[in-house]
Amino acid sequence: MTGDIEPIATRADAAVAGDRRSQAGWCVYDWANASFATVVVTVFLGPYLTTIARAAADADGFVYPLGVKVAAGSLFPYAVSISVLLQVICLPFLGALADYSDRKKQLLALFTYLGVFATVGLFALRGTNYGLGVALFLIANLAYGAAVIYFNAFLPAVARPEERHAVSSIGWALGYLGGGVLLALTLVLVSQADRFGLTTGLAVRVSLASAGLWWGIFALIPLLTLPGSGAGPAVQYGPAVVSSGLVQLKSTLATLRRYPRTLLFLIAYLLYADGIHTVTTLSAQFGQEALGLSISTLTLAILMVQFVAFFGSLGFNLIARAIGSKRAILIDLLIWTGALVYAYAFLRTEVQFFVMASVIALVLGGGQALSRSVFSLMIPVGREAEYFSVYEISDRGTSWLGPLLYGLALQFTGSYRIAILSLVVFFLIGAALLAGVDVRQAALEAGNDAPEGV
Repeated sequence: MTGDIEPIATRADAAVAGDRRSQAGWCVYDWANASFATVVVTVFLGPYLTTIARAAADADGFVYPLGVKVAAGSLFPYAVSISVLLQVICLPFLGALADYSDRKKQLLALFTYLGVFATVGLFALRGTNYGLGVALFLIANLAYGAAVIYFNAFLPAVARPEERHAVSSIGWALGYLGGGVLLALTLVLVSQADRFGLTTGLAVRVSLASAGLWWGIFALIPLLTLPGSGAGPAVQYGPAVVSSGLVQLKSTLATLRRYPRTLLFLIAYLLYADGIHTVTTLSAQFGQEALGLSISTLTLAILMVQFVAFFGSLGFNLIARAIGSKRAILIDLLIWTGALVYAYAFLRTEVQFFVMASVIALVLGGGQALSRSVFSLMIPVGREAEYFSVYEISDRGTSWLGPLLYGLALQFTGSYRIAILSLVVFFLIGAALLAGVDVRQAALEAGNDAPEGV
């Protein structure tokens, strides 16, 4: 390719594809890092950081990070938005740098333990030091996003094309199981803090730190079993390699236009992934405001979802084997659509809420796991980390669109039911675009084998 810097990375590791030890190690990383997404981001940090911010707020309820006036209750949502923006800016470059230097394993270790130390550091969050909490969260979430791209980029190295749906689904299922196990343990610790001789605040701090320790300890398994020494070739990091990384990133974006089917898949994924993230993020608010459910009930539902999603991820791999991966994803999106219509028109009771949560849990990981493995088939040789960085941006970079539509629908109608129904558009348009993607042809265009049943 004229003007491109060819990445050093090749499929030299392809010899280990099909090796069960490497595949098992790869799957364990999903188990390891789910602790951060579940325990820190989904459950504990938001409420606890808000409590810290309110303790530091002035009489009008505002805090002033870096001199900016912020309502205490808005601090964590703003921190999440800033962390996503940092990922959008940094992840494509970090992916390109990995493929240029062929140090995916070394960079996976670096960003994993950067995230681990920042997460463990949340144990120090107490009193009124909300600034420390925001800073540590920004570091941890950026590191988490970077580590995920390097982790995903190993999928083509550990699994042959015909194995990837199964391996990706098992990893995703283990992520839900691992996050669920640790969440259950931490919920017991927090709810029974007095019986353990702890204050509730200290129990929450221990829970936050435990997520980092869980991530760091179990990450040792993939780091010891994934292919490659982690040393890479003799590339010196500095201005030259940074410049080369930027040129490589430009090349990535340019070459992506040469694979229109891959690009169409990314746009489809961008839409339906945004819908999934919005529903999971705002479902607790919907349950509380539209149905009057208690916090304890909603927490129990979140815990239940983790374990049901384990079986859903594995189940959709079986469906993909029977009817093909693209059709399986389309069925997944159809069920999402039906669930939202049900929530709008029929959902009234706590029992119905748990039934709907169970249905959502069954499809929560299936489509995402299959999407990850399908995308791995569309990546040109040697550009795994680069392309998975763009994939990660598709997963995270538009996560404001769904909440924005939901918020606007709620503001103009005053109805949480109409607001939740409005998210159907992401699943319908995403499914329509996905239906137009020829996955097999996209794989062939990228120079990869295209197994039957994609």
